[in-house]
Amino acid sequence: MQFRPCIDLHDGKVKQIVGSTLGHADVAVVENFTSEHDSSYFANMFAKDRLTGGHVIMLGSGNEQAALQALHAYPGGLQVGGGITADNALQYIQAGASHVIVTSYIFHDGRLDMERLEKLVHTVGKNQLVIDLSCRKRDDKWFVVTDKWTKFSDFEVNAESIRMIEQYCDELLIHAVDVEGKRSGMQEELVQDLAQWTTIPTTYAGGVRSLKDLTKFEQIGRGKLHVTIGSALDIFGGDLAYNAVVDYCK
Repeated sequence: MQFRPCIDLHDGKVKQIVGSTLGHADVAVVENFTSEHDSSYFANMFAKDRLTGGHVIMLGSGNEQAALQALHAYPGGLQVGGGITADNALQYIQAGASHVIVTSYIFHDGRLDMERLEKLVHTVGKNQLVIDLSCRKRDDKWFVVTDKWTKFSDFEVNAESIRMIEQYCDELLIHAVDVEGKRSGMQEELVQDLAQWTTIPTTYAGGVRSLKDLTKFEQIGRGKLHVTIGSALDIFGGDLAYNAVVDYCK
């Protein structure tokens, strides 16, 4: 199990928000934290602590420069996602991203677009691609949600679909959408399922809020899954000490 840190960008600033409140015209975005530091500050912190595989997520437009700033500060140490397409993916790799992360570009109109996925693999290579299968439960099954987590796709996350999608990417990133950013505890059933289904490096995000949670995550994930923690960390306004998480996972 590795700790995979995150730098979430919104309106050009490092923030922690409740992601499920994005994309709704009639719902105000819930912001848990806005940092006085820029993205390079956190990138340098993660580099100093030798944390690799962390992700920079651009939540909407206007975050490109902040993302590039982080990548330049820690070349090869960070992945980048948010608005990634086959047309712009290579520029982020060339700017220092180890991988690009993609969801809505390949999941659109409610389904997986294999043509777009294959184009992206051809552009950057399987070994530099992370597929984000962020999901919610419906009818007792997990489904990928897209467009700032506002739309259900028809792509069910299960053992068979994981096996198929792993052929096209180097890693998976999976946000438990219903608990992400809420510091309310992880979705244990999803963690258990992912530990059973995945065979490539997979990072889970959503709800881990204490060292006790982290210990439980390691147990039910059988040490197979990596973890990212955002709003709960003290560097992002929470109560969980960042240094304690780094030490625990090392």
